[in-house]
Amino acid sequence: MAEVIVALDLPSGSEALRLLDRLPEARWVKVGSILMTREGPDLVRVLTERGLQVFLDLKWHDIPNTVAEAVAAARALGVAMATVHTLGGGAMMEAAAVAAGGRVGLVGVTVLTSYDPASFARAVGRARVDLAREVERLSAEAVRAGLAGVVCSPHEVEQVRRHIGPDAWIVVPGIRGRSDARDDQARVATAADAVAAGATHLVIGRPVLQAADPSAAFRGFLEEAQCIGS
Repeated sequence: MAEVIVALDLPSGSEALRLLDRLPEARWVKVGSILMTREGPDLVRVLTERGLQVFLDLKWHDIPNTVAEAVAAARALGVAMATVHTLGGGAMMEAAAVAAGGRVGLVGVTVLTSYDPASFARAVGRARVDLAREVERLSAEAVRAGLAGVVCSPHEVEQVRRHIGPDAWIVVPGIRGRSDARDDQARVATAADAVAAGATHLVIGRPVLQAADPSAAFRGFLEEAQCIGS
């Protein structure tokens, strides 16, 4: 069984809370750059007061001291999970892990799901890349640095699981129903496929947010994740 995280990628906190009123089964929510920039930490406090586990997805990538201070602030807010960029390096991830103090599950973002091999190669200035090997390498760095796990696309989950062991978290965005549009995600999969490969947390945004019936869409993903993992 994997946890299903609702990505609250909505224009305002009030819209996010109205959506959650329609999703009583939700246990985890993601607050990303859109809502955190607009609403700030007050929204996180409201969500935690509702008993929700908050995944703060700000993908910190800075010098070690700055990232450590940001993690400490998230810890004080009661955030359950947060992201750092693995490309920030070992020293940054180690400092972040120390600041988390075992109270924030830090996961390292490897390669964004919007990348394909050609676009990632251009971004890092190489002629070509093997995305699966890049994700594997960055995942190993994250676990060595003391992070709780990693974020990767559904396509790399099985390979990553083999290399970081059975206990690390693998957080997977890019989850779609079989008939859903890919949107700007280049590497996607169904909830069932991701869980079968070893995902522990599934991040689902637009397939729920843009559904005609968000409640039914969410329950469908939840049932799929639970059935495959049980």
